[in-house]
Amino acid sequence: MADPALARAVRRSPSVRWDTVVGALLVVVLLLSFTTVDGFGNALNLSFLIGNILPIALIALPMTMLVVSGEIDLSVASTAGLSGAVMGALWNRGMTIETIIPVCLLIGVVCGLVNGLLVTRLGLPSLAVTIGTLAAYRGIAQIVLGSDAVTDFPARYLDFAAGRIGDTFVPYALLPFLVLLAIAVVALHATPFGRSLFAVGAGEEAARFAGIRVRRQKLILFTLTGLTASLTGVFWALHYASARYDNATGLELSVVAAVLLGGIDFDGGKGTLGGAIAGVFLLGALQNVMSLVNVSAQSQIVVTGVLLVVSVLGPRVARQVSAARRAAPPPVPAAPPPVPAAPPPVPAAPPPVSEASDPAP
Repeated sequence: MADPALARAVRRSPSVRWDTVVGALLVVVLLLSFTTVDGFGNALNLSFLIGNILPIALIALPMTMLVVSGEIDLSVASTAGLSGAVMGALWNRGMTIETIIPVCLLIGVVCGLVNGLLVTRLGLPSLAVTIGTLAAYRGIAQIVLGSDAVTDFPARYLDFAAGRIGDTFVPYALLPFLVLLAIAVVALHATPFGRSLFAVGAGEEAARFAGIRVRRQKLILFTLTGLTASLTGVFWALHYASARYDNATGLELSVVAAVLLGGIDFDGGKGTLGGAIAGVFLLGALQNVMSLVNVSAQSQIVVTGVLLVVSVLGPRVARQVSAARRAAPPPVPAAPPPVPAAPPPVPAAPPPVSEASDPAP
């Protein structure tokens, strides 16, 4: 028979979180890749891997906050492409990079504001809005630059975006990303603003009655997402030394897949930024390994789609199992065996009557 105290302890023990599972999978994939995949561990490949991951990781920072609050932005890749197209067009007109980059960032802010205003002021669903602006921003990018490719950017900017520190595998661009990551972690997990985002995602009406300015916060998040997407577009053009209107095409799928794979609940209110970044690096490592073993690009897209489905299904199944465990009734202990009744006491025999003590007749 199981010990009732042990059963209660098992039932009350916290379940393993999905972001912890993703972190463990990332460690396993890296260990296997270092030991079994030729060329994975050399400095050039690791630098290439991190450089390819950085655009996804950059957009994943505000996207995580946006999904936590219950919204999504699918226009981030088109915003990045528009930023790169504007960068190339302005460079062809003779403007300096120091002037072009602020203009591109301002364009990203405008794109994010358009998305945010349509969602928060008109009450439109963010999924539908950003699918529409995804097409609109990409079309504007094609109008701005056409089919041209601009490649003659200053060497010092190209070296910063694609170069690495000395003979190490660490890219220069990783250092500012780590600063942005630290700021985002503190903002989401250690400030009242971040806690209010979880409250909004868990229940928008309840958050509004609690005094949280829901529409303003969502507008800020959409603006930050647009700003970061435009910064990603600038980095993309410099990292790959090419500004085209179709830069970053399909990037939104990788961002959403990585964020959801990291345990961010699509319905909002749950998740950690650490899990999202672990999902970004896990997805990037898998794609890098598949490239090294000559898996086709189409197959890599299939794997990304499967991971997207798993990332949505896995946390939900884990939560349902955890809820079922918590709701299970405690085991009823078996009744102790009955104690046999004691036999009735035997009455004492009366004392014998002596004949000498009988009275005389």
